[in-house]
Amino acid sequence: VQLQASGGGLVQAGGSLRLSCAASGRTFSGYAMAWFRQAPGKEREFVAAISRSGITWYADSVKGRFTISRDNAKNTVYLQMNSLKPEDTAVYYCAATLTWKATMPRSYDYWGQGTQVTVSS
Repeated sequence: VQLQASGGGLVQAGGSLRLSCAASGRTFSGYAMAWFRQAPGKEREFVAAISRSGITWYADSVKGRFTISRDNAKNTVYLQMNSLKPEDTAVYYCAATLTWKATMPRSYDYWGQGTQVTVSS
């Protein structure tokens, strides 16, 4: 699976952004998809994931503010980010796995190139 993330940018605190991750190659619908993020000097952390059937789970830090969704017809997964905070600033990566409810980076087999999200205060 090849993944291409897009949609990052600079936004003020309280604003919104929508990230997209387009997949190609193997059957997209067969994979659980996730978003991770990595801030400078920090480890990559789990943000949100969605199963093949559309079940979602989130990191506590983004619950209620971020929404992950997928469109299997378009081979795309999205991350709608609302009420953004400066601490959300990071490079955001999409990833794919065959593992159920995985939250560790090592459980993911395919990664996109990352898209920068910067939230100003």
